[in-house]
Amino acid sequence: MSRQLDVLLVSSSGGHLAQLTALEPWSRQHRRRWVCFDTPDAVSILRGEDVLWAYHPTTRNVVNLVRNIGLAWRELRRRRPDVVVSTGAGVAVPFFLVAKLLRVPTVYLEVYDRMDSPTLTGRLCRPFTDAMLVQWEEQRELYRGADVVGCVL
Repeated sequence: MSRQLDVLLVSSSGGHLAQLTALEPWSRQHRRRWVCFDTPDAVSILRGEDVLWAYHPTTRNVVNLVRNIGLAWRELRRRRPDVVVSTGAGVAVPFFLVAKLLRVPTVYLEVYDRMDSPTLTGRLCRPFTDAMLVQWEEQRELYRGADVVGCVL
């Protein structure tokens, strides 16, 4: 078995969280902490997990963007995870930005249901992403240098 990592898993609730939890066979082998929104579905899914609740909504909400940048700064400086992994959405941006500043590696997994155009979060996180993963061969055309990992759901 490879070395145990300290992993920070970042996503919004709903489908993004569902895709990130699909990585559970891999993530359960590591020390993990989640960053998500305090919504009923996320609270239920992440019950018993180590969770840091982020501020939402994030779409067109500059105040919560700034609050999440502060949250990311405090968390990443304190914890210094080995890697930050995300499937989006908006909450990923401040965590990837701060991770890049602190030289913490990042992995972005593009969602499976966007094959014709990149997601806004994918475009915003791409400059701060060390490993860009996509689930369909067609998505590789949207993200140069991305690795196709297949569907996770």
